[in-house]
Amino acid sequence: MKKILIAAFAAATLVACVTSTPYGPASGKNPYGFLDQKIESNRYRIVFRGNSSTTRETVETFLLYRAAELTVENDFDYFILTEQDTEANKSYATSPSAPFYGRYSYGFAPYCCAFPYYAYGWGWGSPYGYDTREFTRYTAIAFVSMHKGQKPEDEPQAFDARSVLENLRSYVEAAQPKR
Repeated sequence: MKKILIAAFAAATLVACVTSTPYGPASGKNPYGFLDQKIESNRYRIVFRGNSSTTRETVETFLLYRAAELTVENDFDYFILTEQDTEANKSYATSPSAPFYGRYSYGFAPYCCAFPYYAYGWGWGSPYGYDTREFTRYTAIAFVSMHKGQKPEDEPQAFDARSVLENLRSYVEAAQPKR
């Protein structure tokens, strides 16, 4: 029974690791998601952190969606991204490759195989028997200023908040885990 519980826990942990970060606030227990910091009455710093299964495009889309949400919540019409950046944090993990079971013998004929040695374990020797994986976690950061009125057409970093919400809503909802 103990082995079954350990296997179930390991499987649940693995599933949690391979699921893309859903749209939502980050918390103390979950560092992935968005964080807002109000700087002035119409200025925010917004961060969206994704796990290693979240693409750069998704992280940047979720940040843009959050900026639109904050703009509407604060009774503004459009926002301007004054500064923005996306950071890639790469890490590497090395683990043994698939275990093998083999029969090893020693000696020469006619005494070979007189005492077989069975081994269960990981591949021996380098470079064989080990897998290295690269993990990339993206973090998008932006400073947003919010404004009332018509969005200026000559400002490429200006976004109509309601249009952004309308156009990205289906993408954000599709990225949510199924319940």
